[in-house]
Amino acid sequence: MKNSMAKNKTITNQLLLKLSVSFFILVILMGASYVATTVFFTERHYKETSQKLNASLAQDLINEKFQNSSPFLEDGSINKPLFGDLMHDMMAVNRSIEVYLLSDLGEVLYSVVLDHSNPNEPTKKVDLAPINEFLEAKGNKFVCGDDPRNPDAPNIFSVAPFEIDGKSGYVYIILAGEELAAVTDALFSSYFMQLGLGAATLTTIFALLIGLLSIWFLTKNLRNIIQTVKRFEEGDLSIRIKNPEESDLSILATNFNTMADTIVANMDEIKSVDSLRRELIANVSHDLRTPLAVLKGYAETLQMKEGSLSDEERKKYLEIIHSNSDKLSNLVAQLFEYSKLEAEQVKPNKEPFSLTDLAQDLVANYQVLGEKKGVNLSLKVTNDVPLVFADISLVERALQNLMDNALKFTPKGGMVTLNLESSNNDVKITVSDTGPGIKESEQVQLFERYRQSKRTNNKEGVGLGLAIVKKIMELHNTTIQIVSKPNEGSSFQFWLPSYAG
Repeated sequence: MKNSMAKNKTITNQLLLKLSVSFFILVILMGASYVATTVFFTERHYKETSQKLNASLAQDLINEKFQNSSPFLEDGSINKPLFGDLMHDMMAVNRSIEVYLLSDLGEVLYSVVLDHSNPNEPTKKVDLAPINEFLEAKGNKFVCGDDPRNPDAPNIFSVAPFEIDGKSGYVYIILAGEELAAVTDALFSSYFMQLGLGAATLTTIFALLIGLLSIWFLTKNLRNIIQTVKRFEEGDLSIRIKNPEESDLSILATNFNTMADTIVANMDEIKSVDSLRRELIANVSHDLRTPLAVLKGYAETLQMKEGSLSDEERKKYLEIIHSNSDKLSNLVAQLFEYSKLEAEQVKPNKEPFSLTDLAQDLVANYQVLGEKKGVNLSLKVTNDVPLVFADISLVERALQNLMDNALKFTPKGGMVTLNLESSNNDVKITVSDTGPGIKESEQVQLFERYRQSKRTNNKEGVGLGLAIVKKIMELHNTTIQIVSKPNEGSSFQFWLPSYAG
């Protein structure tokens, strides 16, 4: 038992540990997701704010610089000195700004930050879709566009169209150039580390506190079930989970209660079977011992006094031996018959037959035995009894057992009646006697194997006759009932289905 308790405790601790680790990992992942989401939206918010604050920067530049000077010289080339002064002024305000002169097709015509010394280098081009989107929203929408110096990383920008000396295009300003990007990445990396470290520390503390409290609360019902199972295992067979339908684990709790009830019921049945087995051994031993002792005694007497016995004495001894041999044979036959029925080795061969004819033959056969015991036998047929659909040999065996039982307990001068009555789609069969009756407390167990009625002091057989009748009724999907009161006789009745044709 100690090993079992230790094992259950280990299993419980392992379960709690797994739940704690799982919850802790979940909280850490949620914390990391929170930090990553926070950094992403913080960076986005910073870029969106910078873009909206500088949305008109390109237009302001055109209004201020292109009024007196043209971005193109008389020969159509780029006015590089103008852009040099323009970039100088811009960088004095914000070193991260990069100014580009674009054609109306988005081609980069000139920028101070680009190297234009190689004429064979392909012309850089900026996608016009973000530019048009930005212009349509008048700078009130967060839009990222191409960065000529870093094509793989879209960036915030300000843009404005121009048309001078018959030439049109765009002034395209990147608001967060490479220098700002480098500084921003460094700052955000530092911010991310600080935020991550702080979040990890706080998450760990809160995970330990909240996690342990949550797991304790969530596993309360589970711990209750485990404790109940342990007590049941230790021998407290009456323990059950209270209000299982209200538990968080209602299915598990209900199934355990059902399982426990089934186990207890099976144990009670095993105890009952064991008790009946012992009772059978005692009854069979007694019933076998008596005829065997008589057989042996009279056989030895015949051997010892073979020459001195008269013919009349010899005949009497042989009749006693024959009678006890019949009793012994009948007992063995009953045991064999019941064992086959209980093992379901007998399959009913159902067919239509006349129950009235069977009852008439049966009563006629028992008339001699009835006259010998001084008991009157009668057959009553109520209404026009139809054919029944059943196994004729099994029904005959059941009626024989009921007739034997009735004759056994009916005193001299009494009456045994076999009554047949048509009832709806069934035929009701009743075997009645005028014996001493049966107490209600005995009626419940009367059809159990090896149970005997205490209506008389004569003990004949081990009580298998009525048990065999019950098994035959079960094979026909019907039941047998007792109607009896002390000193008022007994009636055994059952129903068989009528044959529809």
